[in-house]
Amino acid sequence: MSQSLFSIAFGVGTRNREAQWLEVLFPRPLLHPSAEFVKRIQAILGYSGGNQVIDFNFAIASDLAHALKRIDPEQSALLVRLAESHKPTVACILEHDSQPQSVPEAYLKLQLISHRLCKPHEINLSDLFNVLPNVAWTNRGAIDINEVADQQLEERIKGRMLNVFSVDKLPKLTDYVVPKGIHIADAARVRLGAYVGEGTVVLQEGSISFNAGTQGASTIDGCIASGVLIGADSTLQGGCAMASSSNQPLISVGHHCVINSHADVGISLGNRNTVEAGLLLTADTSVTVFNRAKHVLRTVLASELALQDDLSFYRNPVTGEVECISSTE
Repeated sequence: MSQSLFSIAFGVGTRNREAQWLEVLFPRPLLHPSAEFVKRIQAILGYSGGNQVIDFNFAIASDLAHALKRIDPEQSALLVRLAESHKPTVACILEHDSQPQSVPEAYLKLQLISHRLCKPHEINLSDLFNVLPNVAWTNRGAIDINEVADQQLEERIKGRMLNVFSVDKLPKLTDYVVPKGIHIADAARVRLGAYVGEGTVVLQEGSISFNAGTQGASTIDGCIASGVLIGADSTLQGGCAMASSSNQPLISVGHHCVINSHADVGISLGNRNTVEAGLLLTADTSVTVFNRAKHVLRTVLASELALQDDLSFYRNPVTGEVECISSTE
């Protein structure tokens, strides 16, 4: 067995009545743990290689905490707490970054992104939604949607209410991790698996999907769709940065860009780009490029302008055609 692992995490989660995982919290996921770390835990967990999900009880948690006390005090302290848990505890070990095959694997990968250990599109999330169950997210935690009616009755009998906040395959980010140095006006609009860079401000109408996010101090008042990474010091003013399909390569928006209200962008942008309010800019949009003197340089597809710096995209108010001014030509 290789002593090199892609990732490992110890967590606590929720199962339904059929003992199927609904969700897992991994408070301190590790990326590329040391060979000494792996050596210490493999015998205790009975780990023999590959990608594995291994349940453990309080006795094993205590043994793991003791084995890791000197080499990783933070993980040891976490395991001491997990030994006290009345909820199911689990170790998720990923030798390889392959397609997730279980709920714990999927949740570990989403939390690697949200803990800023991996950026969007750096890890394999293929077929994610076929792995994750649809869950009712409530004030009593995650509940299997087939068990909600019974839980609603149970809570009423006890004189309480069951509040169902959403029914979705993904929870909100802040129920699992609150990254340092951020502001989120409405936490329900940022999903687990979002990469929220330090200094990011997500305003009331802003939203960030999973496998997407911001690299640094940016202001988000629009939608960052899955597969999009916004650069530092950029502003999304009510528009949407989007990938045209789930298997499209990462769309990146460079530093110091402004995407104005109701604009939709489906190409990667370079630094210091501006997109006019209401403009739909997709890969196959025809764009006439002008220089600073307003002389026509060429007409190309928007995809050919991807990642170029210092461009301003707008729609000609007379002809309706999409045009672009390059401040460097």
